[in-house]
Amino acid sequence: MNDTQNKKIAQVTDKTLVVGVDIGSDKHYARAILARGFEVSKKPFEFANTRDGFDRFVNWSFHLAVENHLTKIFVALEPTGHYWFNLADYLRDHDVKLVLVAPQHVKHSKEMDDNTQTKNDRKDPLVIAKLVTEGRYMFPYIPEDIYAELRVAFNRRCDLVEALSRNENRMIRWFDIYFPEYKEVYGKANAILGLMILMRALLPSDILTLGVEGICQTWREAKIRAAGINRAKKLVAAAERSIGRKGCEAVRQELWQLMEEHDLLSRQLSNMMQIITELLARIPGAERLLNVPGAGVITVAGFLSEVGDISRFTDPKQIQKLAGLAIVENSSGK
Repeated sequence: MNDTQNKKIAQVTDKTLVVGVDIGSDKHYARAILARGFEVSKKPFEFANTRDGFDRFVNWSFHLAVENHLTKIFVALEPTGHYWFNLADYLRDHDVKLVLVAPQHVKHSKEMDDNTQTKNDRKDPLVIAKLVTEGRYMFPYIPEDIYAELRVAFNRRCDLVEALSRNENRMIRWFDIYFPEYKEVYGKANAILGLMILMRALLPSDILTLGVEGICQTWREAKIRAAGINRAKKLVAAAERSIGRKGCEAVRQELWQLMEEHDLLSRQLSNMMQIITELLARIPGAERLLNVPGAGVITVAGFLSEVGDISRFTDPKQIQKLAGLAIVENSSGK
């Protein structure tokens, strides 16, 4: 047993009430034990994921503590998705100590009571509470203020990047079926000049109708100088020899909607990146991180959104441990 675990065990004294909570989407269940594992709750306490439910839970916990002459309360839970966020904020605002237990520890500890790993509302809270008395818990870091805002913004950016990737894959599929030669003209499905033409001419037959002059006129209206007549001729030639399937109105609508979705997601991503950049400008030390070679806005924002305020660490090894890394130097000679 390591020294850190010993310190955690030492924090659970004879004056501590340990309350294990099994988190659900609408309802939570709690059971309470003493430091030596004796249960003081007569049955699982059920409370709703509402303010009234949280009030009832805290009152129930304090009542058990007073009834058993205890002076400290540890509330422990297994972080399940996002359902525990509101309860965590409520407990913090009411100065109730919150700790977390790892899901894998809960999973492996279940069969110790009844030799099964089945999940139920009565069993799980007790397993969670007992893990705390064994020192198998951690104190959560819940970012606040600008760090909380950065985490929300960066997570949203990740969602948008993923959505854009799915959208572009669907566009590539569309081109493979209806206009496979398009890739010979534009290497990417989301090429800006190509999308400008497709907004007016969705299928190869539409491009032939538009013609070289119509394509060039589209670019001139958009004041695009980089695109010339040779690119327009190449696009028309690709449409002439296309082996793509014949399209219909539904096929046109499919690509149109995909392009509209791509435009919307791209604008949302651009706006979110602007927000992230502005947030980084307000975070102490972020500018120094951006000066590290190879570290850009995305890298630094991702790092700070997960780690939070780096001033809370006293040694770089603490950040390494948080990331699950054991970094060592790999060198030779002098």
